[in-house]
Amino acid sequence: MSLGLRLALRVSFGLLLVGAMLFIPAGTCRFWQAWVFLTVVFPVLAGAFVYLYRYDRSLLESRLRSREKIREQKHLVRWLRPVFFAALLLPGLDYRLGWSRLWLGAAPPWLCLIFDGVILASLLFVLWVFRVNSFASRTIEIQPGQKVISSGPYALVRHPMYLGSIVMLLSVPLALGSYLTLPAFALVTPFYVYRLLNEEKFLRQELPGYPEYCARTRFRLVPFLW
Repeated sequence: MSLGLRLALRVSFGLLLVGAMLFIPAGTCRFWQAWVFLTVVFPVLAGAFVYLYRYDRSLLESRLRSREKIREQKHLVRWLRPVFFAALLLPGLDYRLGWSRLWLGAAPPWLCLIFDGVILASLLFVLWVFRVNSFASRTIEIQPGQKVISSGPYALVRHPMYLGSIVMLLSVPLALGSYLTLPAFALVTPFYVYRLLNEEKFLRQELPGYPEYCARTRFRLVPFLW
């Protein structure tokens, strides 16, 4: 199967899957927050994939691979996926059953739109990571010719892709008008923290120059904090 076809199938399947996980629990297509969310996320993702297809196919190939080689990462992904998918089902249920409206009041449209903007900014931040680092594989590995990247977002923190991903995930329930499901999305954060710590251990051992980069760039995930 050609790379272009794999790419088209991946984006189409992702859109259908996420849409189903939002609208089916909601029990209606009137879940307007979900429509706005999908309109924000998927055009940006599709555009990013098209950009990588044209200008950095090796990075695109590595982003389409999902089989981890490190034992700890295999276990991590095995637990992370069900937690993430379970969390994604909850905002639709909240919309149908009114948990947040009952206990905290309906989220105002302006708040949902603000967090859609945060999601968009987070996606663009991750695309900046892709633009700077052609070795930003989806799995943890050392690629031929890989070198330490210390410019752009990597001058701020050692794991900028995880930073953008966490901010985006924590914004999703609020963009969908669901206050009470925020803790479920927050459960994903410890998985990212464990993943980056294990990744650093691997890179310190296998990637020349990475220990020196860590000494220069103090913060792992949050600037001026950690």
